[in-house]
Amino acid sequence: MDIVEFWCVQVGTRAVPGSPLLGLAGLCLGHTAQRFGRLSDEALALAESLAARAEAEPTDVDGRAVDGYDDVRSFLHLW
Repeated sequence: MDIVEFWCVQVGTRAVPGSPLLGLAGLCLGHTAQRFGRLSDEALALAESLAARAEAEPTDVDGRAVDGYDDVRSFLHLW
């Protein structure tokens, strides 16, 4: 796990519901997947979880998490 991915996971698992940091963490995981072409299993699961939370309740996690997960699926060929 690289340092960027590490901090995305830390923020994405520790921020309180409704924090804008949750959507940002999801978006950054998408950027990390684009840049490095891989994510750890933990980071991949978090990106998916944050996107699902954003779709279910946008006041919990903002829509940037959905955009990030779309990038993860695209750049890691998970369609």
